[in-house]
Amino acid sequence: MITMKDIIREGDPRLREISSEVSLPPSAEDINLANSLLEYVINSQNPEITAEYGLRSGIGLAAPQIGILKRAIGVHVTDLQGNLFSYALLNPKIVSHSVEEVYLSGGEGCLSVDRDVPGYVPRYARITVTGYDTRIGEVKIRLKGLPAICFQHEIDHLNGVMFYDRINKTNPFSPPEGASPLERN
Repeated sequence: MITMKDIIREGDPRLREISSEVSLPPSAEDINLANSLLEYVINSQNPEITAEYGLRSGIGLAAPQIGILKRAIGVHVTDLQGNLFSYALLNPKIVSHSVEEVYLSGGEGCLSVDRDVPGYVPRYARITVTGYDTRIGEVKIRLKGLPAICFQHEIDHLNGVMFYDRINKTNPFSPPEGASPLERN
């Protein structure tokens, strides 16, 4: 089970590297990796488990955040309508996106960042992601709202990008041009 001691923090050079694709069909090791990322996120949303193991709550986790430079993510997030998006994905890739952008009015956070980083993070409002789901194989997922933001955040990790790289450095609370605020659910 992944705990906070396994999650590397900003400043670790592995967070800035580009992760390698996973060979398909995936090995048992790679399936276990993606499943363990998802397990952490699910556990982190359970108050009893969080208290027992000292977990920080999250909605997504990428393999580079535990020091493994492979293209694997775990996401467990609901949208405003209460629909659950729960995936352990290998080789996730954004294959299309909207022109329209959104940002979380409260900003973004990250399990690898132990400080508040104020500012708006522009993200695509809608995306389509392909990847290999550890339960059902190849998938194509259409996302909007918070799930879309979460997937973009985690896929950024696979490319060595931190969320604060996307914040306007001179005016962090200047709404990104043409972007709309998205309230957290």
